[in-house]
Amino acid sequence: MDPITTDELLKVLSQLDTTTELKNYTESHTSSEGAQTLSEYLESLLESKGLKKSDVIRDADLQRNYGYQVFSGLRTPGRNKLLALCLSMQLTVKEAQHVLKLANEGTLYSKNRRDAILIFALQKNLSVMAANDLLYEMQEEILA
Repeated sequence: MDPITTDELLKVLSQLDTTTELKNYTESHTSSEGAQTLSEYLESLLESKGLKKSDVIRDADLQRNYGYQVFSGLRTPGRNKLLALCLSMQLTVKEAQHVLKLANEGTLYSKNRRDAILIFALQKNLSVMAANDLLYEMQEEILA
């Protein structure tokens, strides 16, 4: 049997009337098991890519203490700082999108001019400085 699509689940969800129905829905169609936190995902990326936290924090141009707080889960950075981390870790677009989702910062949208530039920067493994130069050259807000 094929799994239920997201569109089908949205239709089911829109037809719920009571909290009991909502509870039944969430028990049947949602899961928080195995959900990874932002800090856990960042740590796993460091390990899989053989990166050092100190190098990533420096290359992202973050204050040292702040960077370590991000990796430990004590702080959740804003979108620009997350994107700087993604660039400094040379993440793929897919990995960067997942970082943004975990932080509830919205994903990069290819029809948005600034986001398109950032997608290009990720695809080309640009440094934070090079990405900022490109953003500035194209008259868009830099990461910081």
